[in-house]
Amino acid sequence: MRFREGPLGDLKVPLTWTAAVALIVAAVIAVAFLLADRRETLQEQAYGVTRQTVDTVARPVSGAIAAPGRWTGLGLDYVRSYFFTAHENRRLKAELAEMRQWRDRALALQDQNDRFKSLLGLRTDPPIPMASARVVSDSRGPFANTRLADAGAERGILVGNPVLNERGLVGRVVGVSSGVSRVLLLTDIASRTPVMIDRTNARAILTGDGGPNPKLEYLRGVDPIQQGDRVVTSGDGGVVPRGLPVGAAVKGLDGRWRVVLFADQASIDYVRILLFKDFAQLADEKQLQARSLPPVTTEDPQTSILSAPKPVAPVPSPSAQAPKPPAPAARPPAAATPPQTGAPR
Repeated sequence: MRFREGPLGDLKVPLTWTAAVALIVAAVIAVAFLLADRRETLQEQAYGVTRQTVDTVARPVSGAIAAPGRWTGLGLDYVRSYFFTAHENRRLKAELAEMRQWRDRALALQDQNDRFKSLLGLRTDPPIPMASARVVSDSRGPFANTRLADAGAERGILVGNPVLNERGLVGRVVGVSSGVSRVLLLTDIASRTPVMIDRTNARAILTGDGGPNPKLEYLRGVDPIQQGDRVVTSGDGGVVPRGLPVGAAVKGLDGRWRVVLFADQASIDYVRILLFKDFAQLADEKQLQARSLPPVTTEDPQTSILSAPKPVAPVPSPSAQAPKPPAPAARPPAAATPPQTGAPR
């Protein structure tokens, strides 16, 4: 049924009444706001009864009016988050990939920093000058195994200088030029290094055969080596100083003793070259040239080394010693008279 066909179809509300009702409502609201904002007298409390009444009525009304707006905002946020989820997911994936790159770079720098600290912390006893270098080339073959380091004659490096990384002995220098040195590794077939077993001081020659674990030759002694013994340089022949770490002894599949090199536990890219010439540089030449001879002592030539030692007389106490009179001066011996052979006259 249409509105016009109903019982209220002919009811007409004059415009004047509508305006009057709206004006009255606006006036009531304005009076309520004025009463809510007015100040009470000093004798009464600052929060008056009128303001309490208005606040009590306005609280549910304000909440009801603000609820649609709040719900609309929440709905818009939900719709926005729903439609922008794919974009946010792509952004987070890109950020995660970038963070992973920074994490890998930070870990690499931390590892490199730790290796630099280990290299700088290498010490020998007695101290030997060292030169730092970086390996720039790797030459490998069935039997040859050498490296090129970016430090040469300008750094005082000579042929035969030992080369170490932060773990142990790597090899020795076999060629030097300006700005580059060739390092012969311990695994090369031409490498021969005098070593000893740290536990028993048994000597041996560490011989490279092209494999990862060089072999020990010319071991001497009764039961000189055991599994896991620490192998260090012996210093024999003056090739390398004594006591540089080399590796650990193991029994090979062929039944021969071999060495697992400590240097293989880390990459050989940064090394320290010992500026070692011979053992003369480890001694103080001034002290060696100083001549301080001991005092000269002599023995009685009449005493035979086969005779029994003379008994030592007891030493009297100081109280029992009496002052001795001075000894008389010795008279000169009288001149000997020649014997008379003739008769007296």
